[in-house]
Amino acid sequence: MDFNGTWKVYSEENLEEFLKVIGAPEVVVKMRKDVKPVMVIKQTGRDFTCTTKTPFCSRVNSFTIGKESEICSLDGRKLKCTVREEIGKLICETNKFTSVREIQGDEMIETATAGSVTFISRSKRA
Repeated sequence: MDFNGTWKVYSEENLEEFLKVIGAPEVVVKMRKDVKPVMVIKQTGRDFTCTTKTPFCSRVNSFTIGKESEICSLDGRKLKCTVREEIGKLICETNKFTSVREIQGDEMIETATAGSVTFISRSKRA
């Protein structure tokens, strides 16, 4: 699995509903719904650094597959998570949501589920 590179989000489904379910402040929901972020992923073996950039802010999260980490959401909340790899997919589990990120052809697809809401993000290398 090679997640390295700069990825530009071009499509998002159910973003607003997902952000509301995970408890994002209303101001974040309003600001984020019209913005397509850029993600820069640096992977060295099992270590990852992911930088999410929007016109409003940038957030950097680092983690090692199989070890508990603390990630920061775009609204600044800190969440404990453990990321594991299964069949080329990165699976992140927090107490608020589960996210599955995978490469399909030339796309990176993230599917995040919180309760009954599923958010799908599609990105291409920039």
